[in-house]
Amino acid sequence: MYTSYFGFKENPFNLTPDPRYLFLSPCHKEALDHLLYGINERKGFIAITGGIGTGKTTLCRALLSHLDPSTKSALILNAFISDLELLKTINQEFGLPVGQGKTSKKEYIDALNQFLLRNFARGGNAVLLIDESQNLSDAVLEQIRMLSNLETEREKLIQIVLVGQSELKELLAAPSLRQLNERITVRYDLSPLEYRDIRGYVEHRLVVAGGRGNVRFTDGGCRKIALFSKGNPRRINAVCDRSLLIAYVEGVQRISKGTVRRAIKELHRDMKIDHGVDIGFRRKAALSFTVLLLLMTLAGFAGWFLRGILS
Repeated sequence: MYTSYFGFKENPFNLTPDPRYLFLSPCHKEALDHLLYGINERKGFIAITGGIGTGKTTLCRALLSHLDPSTKSALILNAFISDLELLKTINQEFGLPVGQGKTSKKEYIDALNQFLLRNFARGGNAVLLIDESQNLSDAVLEQIRMLSNLETEREKLIQIVLVGQSELKELLAAPSLRQLNERITVRYDLSPLEYRDIRGYVEHRLVVAGGRGNVRFTDGGCRKIALFSKGNPRRINAVCDRSLLIAYVEGVQRISKGTVRRAIKELHRDMKIDHGVDIGFRRKAALSFTVLLLLMTLAGFAGWFLRGILS
């Protein structure tokens, strides 16, 4: 709605994981360096974790553009799959033919192994990226561990990158996944943006969207964004998007502290509307349960007291 008013080619604060919008804060640059190191050095397993909205998926998309042309890649975004579906999806992502009939796990693995050997013989590498890995079942994680056995005497044929929320660290620490956890030699945990990086993040997205410097977030506005978002990129996007909408309605191009404050209030109001029914129901249910428990307790005391009098 406001893109043409501000002179943007597109919305600068969309929530889609567009790699063009990846802002390489010190933390995100370190994460990207860890990924490239693990892949180029053929370390086998890499794990990238971080909270919701910290930019993990965008980082994955950006990684693909940084890979050497000889490196084949497969990106899996749906982690709610079976071990057989995993193998089928990997082969499809690598461009391998997948038969229409029933195919066994062994057939998928054999086809994948032949592809990896041919790729290695040509001096190539292969990387498998699995996003939202905290949702993988134990059976699928065990299948992934077995894929790491596809190797020569000296080199790993496939580099496997597990990307997931912080729960992934807890999942991998389970005793049943000890063998897999011990094979992960490169790890990095994404943290929220530092306060000093938030203005750079906002301005970077404005420039990528085609801004010519007409829109300006004031120092007070940036401080308000930082307090609300706590450095989480997804929250920054949400409040900046709403702030620009308010500025468009008011016919201004300076995003002040007051504008951001209004945006935050509207976001909080929208959240209350979206979840109002659930919150109201839960509060009523909790109150009813408390009253019932109190009545039962009073009835118990009354019965005990009357029993003493009557006896």
